[in-house]
Formats: sequence, structure tokens, C-alpha cells
Amino acid sequence: MRYSYFPGCSMKATGKAYDFSINYVTKKIGMELLEIDDWNCCGATAAHSVSADLALGLNARTLALAEAQYPDLEIAVPCAACYSALRSALHAARSSKEKLAKIQDLIEMPYEGKNGVISFMETFSRPDAMKAISENVVVKLDGLKVACYYGCLTARPANIAGPDDVENPMQMDDVVALTGATPVDWAFKTECCGGAHHVDRPKAALPLIQRILQNAQANGADAIATACPLCCLNLDMRQLELNKKQGTNFNIPIYYFTELMAMSMGANPKEIGVQTHFFPAVPLMEKYMVKGGSAV
Repeated sequence: MRYSYFPGCSMKATGKAYDFSINYVTKKIGMELLEIDDWNCCGATAAHSVSADLALGLNARTLALAEAQYPDLEIAVPCAACYSALRSALHAARSSKEKLAKIQDLIEMPYEGKNGVISFMETFSRPDAMKAISENVVVKLDGLKVACYYGCLTARPANIAGPDDVENPMQMDDVVALTGATPVDWAFKTECCGGAHHVDRPKAALPLIQRILQNAQANGADAIATACPLCCLNLDMRQLELNKKQGTNFNIPIYYFTELMAMSMGANPKEIGVQTHFFPAVPLMEKYMVKGGSAV
């Protein structure tokens, strides 16, 4: 289990708990992540809104670096936005010789589009990883009901994202189930959280979060698991605002799915940054870890 690794900018900032938990889990199960040297930002929303060529070039450059440094390894990507951006560049490179030539001209580097790009949901849902995860679970999160939230960019567009199912993906559900938690069946797995529109159009974006939380709550979820720093941030920091403005009673801690994995493997919640969440997330996890026999 070896991958070249593109962490993305969020992993040392708003997504640091994701970073901590990924590092904890990969070390436990013997998965080796080889960070791409000199990687650059995927461009996020800003580059894509300015220029298609800029967005393409930024991501193709990182892909070219990975291809040169780790020619035989797939590129593992934690952030859904980064994943979408890198997959889009890879799709373009593989779509035609003309497009590949344009990319090579843009980045002024050799590049052939050889290395695949995969999400951490896929890396952990592969048989060898699933087996290693099962063997390292020491605390079963029995009774914890989790709504696995994939967001839009890991599922759409289907020809680029390549999900196992566009409407009902199951990779995160399958991995979360290994912790002993129960993934709930719900309708908003791949609905958009509003993304960066919470900054420029908050009145339009906030109802999207409300609908996601309402559906998770209506289907009995105790918590929501995510695989994207921006999705996690939006769901996490907007609950109290919604409760205040709309009179709702949301009480749903938001976790990275890797945090649930790490805690089931014995990590103390505070060791992997769960206390840094906006909406209190430590008490619920301590409850289930104590129940499962872990000293927290």
C-alpha cells in the first residue's frame, strides 16, 4: 500500500484534524504516503473562476511532478476539491493528443498522464486496506449512527470523479462500518453544501446546509462523516448559526471519516484534533469510546 500524496493547502489549516487522523491511520495500517515534492495549490475556486487554462496548468504541473517522482504510484488526495481539480486535469490529458500537447505547453514540463488520481475513500476501501483496518480496530463504536456525507465533487461529474455510484456511493460507508458504527441510509449523501458560496452568497448557501442537517437528523444520525475540508467546515461551523437564526435544534457533531477510523484504532480524540472543531465533537466520541472500552 504505497501512494504518492498530494495533501493540498487545507491540511495544515482548516483541515488539520483530517491531516492528523490520516497520518494516524496510515501509520497504523502500514500505508506509505510519499508526498509530492514542490506540489502547488490546486487553485480551488479562485483559479477556476479566473481562467480554465490557469486551473488546468496548476493541476497538470502537480501531476507532472508526481509522474516524474513516483512514476509507478497512484496519487492519493484527501480534499474533494483538490481531487476534482486533479482528476479534471488528468481527464483532459487523457482525452486527446492535442489536449495533452496543450498541457505540456502550458506547464513547460514533460507529462504523459500516466498516474491515476484516487480519493482516500478509495484507498481505504480497497481489500488490502480494509483487511488492515479491521485488524487494527481496538474500540468498536457500537451504537453510533453516522450519515456518510460525500458532497458533490467526489461524485460529479461522473465521467471525471468516477464514483462507485453517483447517487448512492458506498466507499465511505463501507470503511466507517469497520469501526463498528452504523452508516444510516439517507437522501443527501451527494448534495452540495454550498462550497465557497457561504462567503459570497451566504443567504443562498445556508439553506443547503440546513437541508443536509435536517435529512441526517430525520434519518437518526448521531453524527455526520465527511471527506472534504470545506464540506466539514461548512457543516461544522454553521449549526449554531442555524439554530440561532432558524430556531432549529441541530446537535450533530461533524467528523472526518478518518477521525472515526483513528479513534476506533485507539487514538485519543484530542490527539488527532477533534477538539478543534467548531461544534463540540469530543463528548459524543468519548461516550462511545468509553462504551467500547477505551481509556480517554
